Amino acid sequence: MSEWFVYMVECADGSLYTGITTDLHRRLAEHNSDGPQAARYTRSRAPVSLVYQEPWPDRATASRREAALKRLSRAEKQALIRAAR
Repeated sequence: MSEWFVYMVECADGSLYTGITTDLHRRLAEHNSDGPQAARYTRSRAPVSLVYQEPWPDRATASRREAALKRLSRAEKQALIRAAR
């Protein structure tokens, strides 16, 4: 069974992007590339840097957590990032 990660990256413009993946290193490389695998949002805001991650046992729970994080305000997301450091 694959381990899934919910992650947040900070873009060059200071904005935050939240996503899920099974391979953080590959996904960060994709976000920082200009290729088709980069998210449309991060493609024009690269480079990005990983600022937060959480492991989850399966895609369903990772997706639910991703949705919950996306509903947080920017201040709440920043507080979560600070607490994780």
